[in-house]
Amino acid sequence: MTTTLLLRLTGPVQAWGTGSRFEVRDTGLEPSKSGVVGLLAGALGRRRDADLSDLAALRMAVRVDREPATLRDFHTTHGVARVAGRESRGEDGAVVSERFYLTDADFLVGLEGDPALLEVLDAAVRRPRFPLSLGRRACLPSLPVALPGSGLRSGSLEAALLAEPLGTSPRPRDAVRLVTEVAPGEGSEVRHDQPVGAAFVSRRFVSRWVRTRRVPLPGGAG
Repeated sequence: MTTTLLLRLTGPVQAWGTGSRFEVRDTGLEPSKSGVVGLLAGALGRRRDADLSDLAALRMAVRVDREPATLRDFHTTHGVARVAGRESRGEDGAVVSERFYLTDADFLVGLEGDPALLEVLDAAVRRPRFPLSLGRRACLPSLPVALPGSGLRSGSLEAALLAEPLGTSPRPRDAVRLVTEVAPGEGSEVRHDQPVGAAFVSRRFVSRWVRTRRVPLPGGAG
């Protein structure tokens, strides 16, 4: 029997960048695989040089219960930053960067894979070794990441996500967006956020394929 772990990622601001460098730090429109793996590694107490292969092997999908708005924030620091081998500074020696965030988003994340590992992860997000954040350290959850009772569900990844009741009140509509990791060639979209080995030290990430579709709200809610 296939086992799926469900996590609730809700907060005033989230940031799930996969290609951010230097002056511009972007965000995707839903949690990235690398970001969720980082959250789980933190819950387990793993250091940045830890091998993440077991977590990266889990198949992931995201149900977007509340679509986010995008916020652009400007950060100014004094000093010199090296950008692609050159110095970047403002008129007064200030370095200006743009950071993008998702606001008011509510995501239900599903992870499918080794049942023993998922059981360990469900326990870890209830008593995390390191504080949990939603993509960036300053982005804190407004609700527990762990679902009440247990986040473990019997059944496939998509089936578990489709059966789960909605979390926080969604904006009125009749469907939600579902982004599911699929085998190469089965999806039409590519995400370059699949960690390889000790990815947060080596900065090694490869591509994975996803399929996006809209599905009716659980229980026919609207």
